[in-house]
Amino acid sequence: MKNNLHVFLGATVADAAARPLHWVYNQKKLLEYIKKKKDFTFLRKNKSPFYNIKTGKVSGYNDIGQVMFKTLVEGHENIETRFKKNIMKNFLVTIILITFSISIAKADISVQSCDRSVTFDKVPERAISNDVNLTEMMLVLGLADHMVGYTGISGWKTLDEEMRAGVEQLPELSAKYPTKEVLVGADADFFFAGWNYGMKIGGEVTPETLAPFGINVYELTESCAHVMKKGKASIADMYTDLLNLGRIFAVEQRAEALVEGYKAELENFKAGLETSEEDLRVFVYDSGEDSPFTAGRYAMPTALIEAAGGYNIMDDFEKSWGTVTWEEVVERDPQVVVIVNYGNVTAEQKREFMMSNPAFANLAAVKNDRFVTLQYVEATPGPRNIQAVKNLAAAFWGN
Repeated sequence: MKNNLHVFLGATVADAAARPLHWVYNQKKLLEYIKKKKDFTFLRKNKSPFYNIKTGKVSGYNDIGQVMFKTLVEGHENIETRFKKNIMKNFLVTIILITFSISIAKADISVQSCDRSVTFDKVPERAISNDVNLTEMMLVLGLADHMVGYTGISGWKTLDEEMRAGVEQLPELSAKYPTKEVLVGADADFFFAGWNYGMKIGGEVTPETLAPFGINVYELTESCAHVMKKGKASIADMYTDLLNLGRIFAVEQRAEALVEGYKAELENFKAGLETSEEDLRVFVYDSGEDSPFTAGRYAMPTALIEAAGGYNIMDDFEKSWGTVTWEEVVERDPQVVVIVNYGNVTAEQKREFMMSNPAFANLAAVKNDRFVTLQYVEATPGPRNIQAVKNLAAAFWGN
């Protein structure tokens, strides 16, 4: 019996030592988890895809083994009957709880992504986000530990201090749009992007091209206008994305609390906002000199401008973002120009272009020098949209 006890004690220690790596059958992931580790017993961070127990505790297998050992110590008569009784005595409540937990864990999560229903059978572990605003959505939900990197920021935009601190632990895998090879090479299991936010219709990176590699794609709601009919842009589009990400990554309560906070903040602000009776005519100047690239009916700035008491003069432009003519802008005579700041041409350079061009001399916004700047991360769907509304309202009405 003494020798048998030594064997069982050894098995117990081994079980606890290996427990953090239980059920990791993906060879590539296993090698990554133990890479550069001389000793990979008793890993501090759980890597098991199915359950999480504090390191040093034994698994359920050993718990059952202990009951078996106890049954054998008691005697050798009617072992099977006594073992069953001991199991029920020790684990009845646990069995009920585990059965319930497994039923929940195995329940697939489905979310609506544009015109697709996307199903997740587990929480993504190797997510990648494209663009600064989508990446910030991931970070504000505390999902950095579920990410292997981000793409599409440094090629066009610069990170401010707040964002730089948030992504310092993550690598940028591609300065602009990622290729399929970049995403597959990173062993990604989730890609948060949008149409013209990392993906192009007919391009090499789409939900359909990534599906064979086990990469689920969730599309930015605002961008759905490129692939389906949808309503006018709304701040609710951003809320939808946060709530869906909350469901996908099993942080629903965090997402719901965040969204409720944003809603309350915006409602309180709008309740005290003093505006004129007529909507202020506003033009969004993103880029371009020969022809302006602007925000249309389905782009987030339209919703931000309206929330601040203004009116996007390109509200009838049936696109998200796109190119119009300067003649259209002059004809509609904006009272305020909102400049989206990013890229090589600064907001001041864009303002100077309009102020110095004789063709715009009679525009109300130019005559009164009424320009307001939104950073790219404020003008696109993301956590900074509420502050963007406040910034616009201050410029529109002095609130």
